[in-house]
Amino acid sequence: MTEPSTAAPADLSLPAPTDYPHADVVIFDGHCRFCRAQVARLNAWDGRRRLAFVSLHDPLVAEKYPDLSHEQLMREMVIVDRFGQRHAGAGAVRYLSRRLPRMWPLAPLLHIPLSLPIWRWLYQQVAMRRYRWGRIDDCESGSCAVHFRK
Repeated sequence: MTEPSTAAPADLSLPAPTDYPHADVVIFDGHCRFCRAQVARLNAWDGRRRLAFVSLHDPLVAEKYPDLSHEQLMREMVIVDRFGQRHAGAGAVRYLSRRLPRMWPLAPLLHIPLSLPIWRWLYQQVAMRRYRWGRIDDCESGSCAVHFRK
């Protein structure tokens, strides 16, 4: 059983990889309120149960995905698709725009040739400021302060 301080807060009810073993796994910052709101939205849009979710702070992530560093996961959401491929940051959003029907209207815009560097930059800007917009939970040690950008 995971400790409450390392996993996603209990107020967020999302399907875990064990619930949907053949689903794509969304690895997100479970201590970030902004991030939790976004994955809750993705879960609501996922009518066919194509996605499972796990907080990057859950020990399962380091155990099951040792190639993904904590630093990378703090910078960007990662989706491990059902074939084991990794999609990170803006690439993950592009991937979701093809998987979730509610996101299909964004797909043509996100897939404009040569536009990925722009989407990556925009994603990084949002990710760097996510703690300011959504604040954080469970960061009593102060170690999360390094991610709080002004």
